[in-house]
Amino acid sequence: MTDYELMGLALEQAKKAVLLGEVPVGAVVAKDGVPIAMAHNTRETEKNATHHAELLAIDAACKALGGWRLWQCELFVTLEPCPMCSGAIINSRLKRVVYGAADTKAGCCGSVTDLFAMPFNHKPIIESGLREQEASALLSEFFLQLREKRKNTPKGEQPWKKR
Repeated sequence: MTDYELMGLALEQAKKAVLLGEVPVGAVVAKDGVPIAMAHNTRETEKNATHHAELLAIDAACKALGGWRLWQCELFVTLEPCPMCSGAIINSRLKRVVYGAADTKAGCCGSVTDLFAMPFNHKPIIESGLREQEASALLSEFFLQLREKRKNTPKGEQPWKKR
């Protein structure tokens, strides 16, 4: 598959997250252009702060390939990785990361900081902006709807929880 198609799979995962009321982030780990693992955010659903799409996809890829070193693999993710996910990228030795939308609040591939420019033992190739408009549109629509829900949610309730 091409990079464009692999990011399309990540976007499909992000859309699955929306259906769960999750922030629409999707991730795909591929080896030689073949998807090995796919995931989307499930933090709210699973009540787990570590359930980011990237971490779940990396975990599934490690299990599928039978080891923690993903040096022959690439990660396609709809949103620029945060510090936690960037650490997992470094530790799993992913060779390349391709992301769609920049994250100006938590992105660690250059938006807030660049963890991959620091002297860690592994530095993946980073590429940004693939299908950025589609990824950004999903995120913008999600947060617009969340703000609308907040306006109509009784005080003390959490608007992201489904009723």
